[in-house]
Amino acid sequence: MLEWDNQWDLSEVVVARTHVVMSDEVLIAIDEVVGKRGRSRFLEEAAVEKLERLALAEAVEETAGIARGGVYSHWRDREAAAAWVRQTRRTESDA
Repeated sequence: MLEWDNQWDLSEVVVARTHVVMSDEVLIAIDEVVGKRGRSRFLEEAAVEKLERLALAEAVEETAGIARGGVYSHWRDREAAAAWVRQTRRTESDA
């Protein structure tokens, strides 16, 4: 196998074919970067990146404000957080 083939060995991966519609402009731009033989890999990587960004954005939105309240008062501002870190380090070094 070529080095490229080893990198993308899909022998143990379930794959599916799909039909994608896009503008000629985008297709030409993709081909200029990866060539016609690299389209599928490029589009899969792009989709994975987008899905990861969406999942991260959702996680950030769902956890926004989670550190509010009395339980996390040491995170209320930079000074309080810095003091907490210093105290924690002192405590750990004493142990």
